[in-house]
Amino acid sequence: MKKSSQMFYHGMMLPGMTFLLLFQFVPMFGIIMAFQDYKPAKGFMSSTFVGLKHFKYLFEIPDSFMLFRNTLVIAIGKIVITTIISLVFAILLNEIKSIILKKSVQTIVYLPHFLSWVVLALVVRNIFSLDGVVNHMMNSQINFLGSNRWFQPLLIGTDAWKEFGYGSIVYLAALTSIDPGLYEAADIDGASWLQKVWHITLPGIRNIVILMAVMNLGSILSAGFDQIYNLYSPAVYESGDILDTYVYRVGLQGMQYSFGTAVGLLKSCVSLVLMLTANFFAKRFTDSKIF
Repeated sequence: MKKSSQMFYHGMMLPGMTFLLLFQFVPMFGIIMAFQDYKPAKGFMSSTFVGLKHFKYLFEIPDSFMLFRNTLVIAIGKIVITTIISLVFAILLNEIKSIILKKSVQTIVYLPHFLSWVVLALVVRNIFSLDGVVNHMMNSQINFLGSNRWFQPLLIGTDAWKEFGYGSIVYLAALTSIDPGLYEAADIDGASWLQKVWHITLPGIRNIVILMAVMNLGSILSAGFDQIYNLYSPAVYESGDILDTYVYRVGLQGMQYSFGTAVGLLKSCVSLVLMLTANFFAKRFTDSKIF
């Protein structure tokens, strides 16, 4: 009976493992293209081996600094702003005593996370266009989607709006693990709400906050292709073009498959190093880690 039960659970895992194998592990054999002048007609075995040529080219092109700068600024901005807003929202939501109100607010703020940027991009374009709601309320004519000054803040702000509700789930769960007796003792001592948050709440969930930050570092070079691709235009390449969008235009549309693969491989290697480094420091200073 026990063996039969285990087979049932393994059977439930089979579709997910098959998907992971076919779409995550099998495509890794394509990494060889990063070291070749790959020609589809010749295939992997007959294409010319060129070593690190494409990696060198990435750092030699005039736009390389701009691409890395935009990727890091947008990615770090999203991580920091979303984390702060998610944390603040979780603390405030935890103060609501009405279960009905609390669940209603949660449902409303979680919803954007489940919507595609293909849909949300239309909403953002309508709100921030020259004749949109924002410009109408401000009585201005700011071209948010066509200005290099405003495009990065727009990306960071709209992504934080989309993700902060879903991101607060972990922090809400962590808040439930804090001993209520600590708050009662603080009330007896006459502590204000802000003092309780600073001295009890934040230290109580510090390890979770650091752990989530460590997990986010692995995607620091992925600044959000879906969002940027659906919102940007040639006018804001200077501030909005990132590694992923550049690879899409040059690697796929321009059919430079080897160059696109080289950039993707470099991103993965850098992300792995960042993840391992952050995990080491998380273990060193908080005694919590991912692996």
